[in-house]
Parts: sequence; structure tokens; C-alpha cells
Amino acid sequence: MLNALKVFTTVELGVMVGVEFAVAVILNRIFKALPEDAGQLGRAHGGRMLGAVMPFWYIGSLVLVAVWAVTDRHHHGTGLLVTAGALLIVSVLMSVLLLVPINNRSKTWTPENRPADWKEQSDRWDRYHYGRVAVIIAAFAVLVTALV
Repeated sequence: MLNALKVFTTVELGVMVGVEFAVAVILNRIFKALPEDAGQLGRAHGGRMLGAVMPFWYIGSLVLVAVWAVTDRHHHGTGLLVTAGALLIVSVLMSVLLLVPINNRSKTWTPENRPADWKEQSDRWDRYHYGRVAVIIAAFAVLVTALV
């Protein structure tokens, strides 16, 4: 059962990291290359779609890592699991304090109602997102290291 938990947690977190990395490095660059209205509408739609899923994904990852750490607390890699969990807590805090407020505004924007500074807000979200992606990549690397 513990091996299944380890595999599921690793895959689940790895897929989340991959999605967030793709948003940062691929999707947002595609949106910026589109004509202004299309790019902004694409970001708004992505914000609605991923904004509905990500809270469960982030919290779910944290819970899975915590369960793994408690279940396997006598293993030499427990400290690494605690570190990965701490990094995931940082990513949740970054999300709630920095990214979600911007996302909650931008997911409702249309070409007709977006604010004059929408590009600056989108760029700020991107910068915060790059930081969050770095944190979850670190969490994933530490988690994988706990497997060995």
C-alpha cells in the first residue's frame, strides 16, 4: 500500500508541475503572441479552467505528501518529505496571497470590460507564477529524492 501511495503521489505532483510549467513556458507565450483580444480571452478562459482545478490539485498534493511522511516516518527520507511539504505550503501561500487575487479579476475580463492596466496585471501574474513554478519544481525534486 505504501508503494502505491509513493507512486501515486509522485505521478500526481509530477503532472501538476508539468501543467504549471507548460502554462509558464508555453501557453502564456502563445497567448502573448496572439492578437490582443484573442490572447486576453485565452488567458481569461485558462484562468477559469485551471482556477477551478488547481486549488484541489495543490492541496491534494500537500495532503498526499503529508500522508506519505506520516506513514513512512521511520524511513531515512522523511526529512526530505517534510521539506517537500514545506515547499508545497509555500506554493499554496503564494497562490492564495499573490496569484489568486489577480486570477479572480482576470478570469472575468473581456475586451469590453478589461481595465487599462490589464497587461501589467497579467505580467505581474506571470512573474509570480514563475516563482511558484520554481518552488513546486523544487518540491518535486526533493520528493523524488526521498524515493532513493
